[in-house]
Amino acid sequence: MAIPEAFIDELVARSEISDVVSSYVHLTRKGNNLWGLCPFHSEKTPSFSVSPEKQIYHCFGCGKGGGVISFVMEMENLPFVEAVRLLAQRAGMEVPESGGSESYRRRKERLLALNKEAARFFHAKLRSPEGAAGAEYLFRKRGLSQGIVTRFGLGVAPDGWDNLIRAMQEKGYTKRELLDAGLAVDNKKGRVYDRFRNRVMFPIIDLRGEVIGFGGRVLDDSTPKYLNSPDTVIYNKSRNLFALNIAKKSKLGRIILTEGYMDTISLHQAGFDCAVASLGTSLTAEHAQLLSKYTKEAVIAYDGDGAGVKAAQRAIPILEKTGIQVRVLQMRGAKDPDEFIKKFGREAFAKLLDQSENHIDYRLRQIQVKYDLEDDAQRVEFLREAAAMLSTLSSPVEREVYGAKAAAAAGITAEAMAQEVKREYYRRVKQAKKQQERKDLTPAAQLQPREYGIRYANMRSGRAEEGVLRLMLLEPGLFRETGSLTAEQFSVPVLGKVYGLLQKRFQEGRSTQLAALAGELTPEEMSHLAAILDRPEDLANSQQALRDYISIIQTEALKRTGENQMDPLLAAREKYREKKAYGG
Repeated sequence: MAIPEAFIDELVARSEISDVVSSYVHLTRKGNNLWGLCPFHSEKTPSFSVSPEKQIYHCFGCGKGGGVISFVMEMENLPFVEAVRLLAQRAGMEVPESGGSESYRRRKERLLALNKEAARFFHAKLRSPEGAAGAEYLFRKRGLSQGIVTRFGLGVAPDGWDNLIRAMQEKGYTKRELLDAGLAVDNKKGRVYDRFRNRVMFPIIDLRGEVIGFGGRVLDDSTPKYLNSPDTVIYNKSRNLFALNIAKKSKLGRIILTEGYMDTISLHQAGFDCAVASLGTSLTAEHAQLLSKYTKEAVIAYDGDGAGVKAAQRAIPILEKTGIQVRVLQMRGAKDPDEFIKKFGREAFAKLLDQSENHIDYRLRQIQVKYDLEDDAQRVEFLREAAAMLSTLSSPVEREVYGAKAAAAAGITAEAMAQEVKREYYRRVKQAKKQQERKDLTPAAQLQPREYGIRYANMRSGRAEEGVLRLMLLEPGLFRETGSLTAEQFSVPVLGKVYGLLQKRFQEGRSTQLAALAGELTPEEMSHLAAILDRPEDLANSQQALRDYISIIQTEALKRTGENQMDPLLAAREKYREKKAYGG
């Protein structure tokens, strides 16, 4: 049976690997990964790791690895299709039968139509006695205009167990469809009831103008305060942003990132139609890639509390990787943009927006507030931490300018700070060089893949090919930077095959997660790719690293096709590199 590729992508997106694996293996968090005893071989010390960030598992003992579908295949000893069925059942999804892509498309269209009807139902309830509390909250308490409420399609879910279910059944929709759309839930006894009850409703609209999900805020003291649609066939919170359908058309030249629906809506009402919010989750790499299509500048306007500061610190490097210029808004006298505008007005917020800090200033100030600069010992610690942060900047000009700022704050000379930053920078470079030298000195036999049947005839090219795949899997935006590199230039057939598959997926706008390739690769190949992805990769200069890897691959490919065909300059450069590598 041919399963639609779009279904596989959605299944992978909705199946968090740590949740699936933890139902079989007891996992304990250590650093960024989760660890446990490998279920595939006997061991007393945990060597089995799960990376939520990379969505892979990898055992350093037996070498098995892959994505979420591969894991189910291995654990249950199932073929690909049956593993997909089991995983789909766990995720509450129905695998499309033969008729495949067409039936899946019709199902998605049906759920989109259902969501639109639900949004109309919630919006209409604002004008009814059942929606009085919601209208009170939106119009009087939050001060929204009728125009902005209509523009965002805001509404209210009445109190009661089945108001929406009954209304949608009258329009011909089934309880199964309501469950699939995330509009209803069922309990252990099989009773089906409305997911959203006694809540103000915020429709989530995608870039095509389709209602794909909802957020709901309570109107009483019940919890959770905010409830969001679960991931469904038509909705994935990591791939969508609230109000981006409006903000993408803004003429303001920037995007403002907020923490919630109301901050975004208040900004739009005040004339800042470039505001968006993530949907009940931290900003993801997919969010950043999406934003990079519509703006070159993002202003982070998160709440000023500890959680908001941490969220901003996490978001900065994610946005930076896409090439977006990042600034951070600092609000005083208000906890969030909504409160600030209500207290000080639109013009004050516009002025604040123009004065927003660049991300380096912001990070320096966050370090500074941790220390008492009147105390000599703390002043030294501040300068050391600041130097460590500044040493990660790729531009020497930035290191000098912001080093001088840190020096001024601590009352030392810019020259002394420059020396400290330089020392830290070269310490990092030296450490990276030592790590590379250790790799280079490792006997070639030890560098060969442990998977049976996979061997590298050209170790230099093979390692570069691994680097290309690792970078592209970690930073999908780099697919645009591969230039003239082709799968045929790879020396390792399986790596060339994976490169071709990933490139095609990216061009078609499909998932480039390793997990999505489970149906295309053997278990040994998946294990090998998981091991490649699990190796460390410094992403600080990922574009340059990619260019270096590609240069090696194409140079080695030219050698294979004949030395005489090599470009003279390329050949000279290659001989120089080889001479340096052997200390000549």
